[in-house]
Amino acid sequence: MNLNKVFLIGRLTQEVDFKFLPSGSAIANLTLATNRSYKDKNGNIAEETEFHRVVAWGKLAELCHKYLNKGRLIFVEGRIRSRSWVDNSGVKRVAYEIIAENINFGPRNAVIETEKELESLETELDSFKLDNDSDIDTLDISY
Repeated sequence: MNLNKVFLIGRLTQEVDFKFLPSGSAIANLTLATNRSYKDKNGNIAEETEFHRVVAWGKLAELCHKYLNKGRLIFVEGRIRSRSWVDNSGVKRVAYEIIAENINFGPRNAVIETEKELESLETELDSFKLDNDSDIDTLDISY
C-alpha cells in the first residue's frame, strides 16, 4: 500500500493567484509559510520557516479566491506532486507543490487569537518539558 498525504497549518504569504484556464477550470496558487521552533545545540530556541506552494482546483480554488487573503491562517490537506522541466539554460529543474484536497480557513482575526493561543500552548509545553525527562528535545509548532 502507498500513501501520499500532507497536512500543513500556516499563513498565506501573499494574495491568492486565481485564474481560469482556457479549458474553463479554476485554479488558485497559494504560498503558505510554516514555522518550526526547536532548541539548538546550545539550548537556545531557534526557528526556521518553510514556504510551500499549494495548488487548489475547481470549486475549492474559487472559495480560496473569494475568502482568503495574505496573512490568513489555513489548514491544508493534500498530496505532494513534483514537476520537472529543462530551463532555457538546459538545466533540469524540479519543483514540489501540494495539491490541495481540502482547505479549512482559520478565523479572520487569526493573528491576534492565534498569538494568544500559541503563548498559552508554549507555556503548557514548557511546563510539560520541566515535568517530563523524556528524550524529546525538539519542539515542532507550525502556525
